Amino acid sequence: MKYIQHYRTPQGFDDLVMSSDGEALTGLWFEGSRDEDKHLLGFVGSAETIQPAVFTDVCRWLDIYFSGRQPDFIPTYRMYGLTPFRKMVSDIMCEIPFGQTVTYGGIAKRIAELRQSMSLQQPKMSAQAVGGAVGWNPICIIVPCHRVVGANGNLTGYGGGMRNKIALLKHEGLDMRQFFLR
Repeated sequence: MKYIQHYRTPQGFDDLVMSSDGEALTGLWFEGSRDEDKHLLGFVGSAETIQPAVFTDVCRWLDIYFSGRQPDFIPTYRMYGLTPFRKMVSDIMCEIPFGQTVTYGGIAKRIAELRQSMSLQQPKMSAQAVGGAVGWNPICIIVPCHRVVGANGNLTGYGGGMRNKIALLKHEGLDMRQFFLR
């Protein structure tokens, strides 16, 4: 069974939608964004009126986040279709501190270093491959793909919409002039 719940965000952001398999958060996306299509594909709906407990945790996490603080816990989530490469990218995104950004190339370099330390082939990693994995991310904000930017700090596409990416970065205290004065 797939469960869906809406979350009303503060002014300046589109509202959020979350999904669950009944045990864990499986999706978090901005309503009306291009990400919505990948989450609602094949969703028929549910007559269930009882919502999973994880939604309470996600709402509490979002309440703390939108109050301007980094939450000190992570709600239980599950990413279906998670490949080892996507997991590496997601794990690195989760390490990006509140109010900071990392480039796709920076993540690619980190993965290449990790693979080399594990004696795996392919010491180089493509920033474009990282971009594909970042764009695949089904759980926005909690897995902070909005904190990943292009080369030289350029803002790039965002499945939740550029308006929301800019609003999230501003919310986290970043000086947006650094992104537009290039």
